[in-house]
Amino acid sequence: MFRIGELAKRAGVTPDTVRYYEKQQMIDHEVRTEGGFRLYTDKDLQRLKFIRHARQLGFTLESIRELLSIRIDPEHHTCQESKSIVQARLNEVETRIEELQTMQRSLQRLNDACCGTAHSSIYCSILETLEQGANGESGGC
Repeated sequence: MFRIGELAKRAGVTPDTVRYYEKQQMIDHEVRTEGGFRLYTDKDLQRLKFIRHARQLGFTLESIRELLSIRIDPEHHTCQESKSIVQARLNEVETRIEELQTMQRSLQRLNDACCGTAHSSIYCSILETLEQGANGESGGC
């Protein structure tokens, strides 16, 4: 059994993170020492690692709760339930990648439109394009 500090260290999080997940009812401590310290089991450590990894993948707390529910009670759930949660997250990531690629192309056009010399920025094509609402018209260097 571990105290909160040891649990946090083994899971790669802070004790405050453990407390946060407890408040979110995603992890629980069932045992306390005579002095009132929380004690955690290997099962709690595994759950905390599960939560941490899911957070690293960008799952919402609600999605993690659903995945935990499936993990805790697999007899009453299907793999399709887990897959649909993962598919939804994957769709979000793919949409974000498309948005970032569009942003990258726009920034590249802005960058390419400027000669980058040390002359005055009175006629800077980057500033003019941004001011015109990025409609692609640029003047100057």
